[in-house]
Amino acid sequence: MALTPLHDRVLVERVEGDEKTAGGLIIPESAKEKPAEGIIVAVGEGARKDSGELIPMAVKKGDKILFGKWSGTEVTVDGKELLMMKESDVLGILS
Repeated sequence: MALTPLHDRVLVERVEGDEKTAGGLIIPESAKEKPAEGIIVAVGEGARKDSGELIPMAVKKGDKILFGKWSGTEVTVDGKELLMMKESDVLGILS
């Protein structure tokens, strides 16, 4: 099943966080926070102005992004846990 976001929404796959701290301590599964980084899997066509003119998306498929801790709605597509969020929830593009 393919899922295409509508309007100014993006579909994001989380990037797994580190399993060790900088000092080498292993972080147990129960203490890990969900990562706030991800890869964009799909994008919508963009938002529309009141005049009907399309506002193009600033992000594209394959971009590695940083997003807010509580951003998006969790969805499962083909057995994968993904996030659906508005483009405005994206804080930045990582290079």
